Amino acid sequence: MTDATRRIDKALDKAEQALERLDAIHGADSAASADERLGQAAESSELLSSVWATPPSERLKFGDGWRLADAIGGATPGFHGDKADGERFIRISADQIARYQRLLYANGLKGARNRVLIILQGMDASGKGSLVKHVFRQGNPMGIHYHGFGAPSEEERAHDFLWRVERELPRPGWIAVFDRSHYEDVVMPHVWGTLPEEEWRPRYGRIVDFERDLAQDGCAIIKIFLAVSPEEQLRHFLGRLDDPTKHWKFAMSDLDARDRWDDYMAAWQEVFECTSTDFAPWHVVPADNRWYSRAVVSELLRDAIVGMNLAWPGFDADVDLGEVRRRLEA
Repeated sequence: MTDATRRIDKALDKAEQALERLDAIHGADSAASADERLGQAAESSELLSSVWATPPSERLKFGDGWRLADAIGGATPGFHGDKADGERFIRISADQIARYQRLLYANGLKGARNRVLIILQGMDASGKGSLVKHVFRQGNPMGIHYHGFGAPSEEERAHDFLWRVERELPRPGWIAVFDRSHYEDVVMPHVWGTLPEEEWRPRYGRIVDFERDLAQDGCAIIKIFLAVSPEEQLRHFLGRLDDPTKHWKFAMSDLDARDRWDDYMAAWQEVFECTSTDFAPWHVVPADNRWYSRAVVSELLRDAIVGMNLAWPGFDADVDLGEVRRRLEA
């Protein structure tokens, strides 16, 4: 066992112990206040985050000098443990996300505007769909909205390109996950020439304005590009051909996109340069090791909700606690 693995195991042990204390103060007989419970939850989350040598929000954020072509699909930047450590991290983080999701949802019901939008992009077989299943393994379906965007329908093409996206945005208190998104409406015409450049290029500015308005209205935006290598994609494609239960996942268009790999990378590089902002930055996540990409997204999501500094809503103004107890005990 390496020193890095020992450090990570120790941090994960402490995070689990903190969760056990949190379970104790959430018991029916507990006299812990709402603030004390939030403090214990924050302690556990902070201990869990300490496994990262550098937080993904910093290490993987697109910035000046970032070149998508230099992304190494099999790397695990900022996380020095192995697959077992990563999967243990995901399990603990999923528990914490479920707790913070309830807090977010409760605030949304009481009028707060806080919500989360996760945008997942990547080449075919980069792991977008399975990532959602693992990150939200303990989440409550009430409060999570998942939507996959394919080629626009005839009805959608008759509207502005953001029309179909606006219909799927998270309600207050909810988490929405987009498997592909409005960015397809820039990348696809860029690569394939399906629209004149003077039509698709101004969409960069439209997207930045759209996301700025969302962020100012209380929506945390987490944008992820899963950077899978061509070699790893090939492995998954061949696996789909050999497994009859996965034949439905394969389409000839997957090969067309693979043939244009460099064109796609150039188009996405321009997307990042034009739309990665302080209020909605892009994170380029190596995705050959799926346990790593899942751990990264789990960390980014949990960190985003913790950063909202939410409190548990109290009783409505018309609730008379004394009267409630008398009526319940009558």
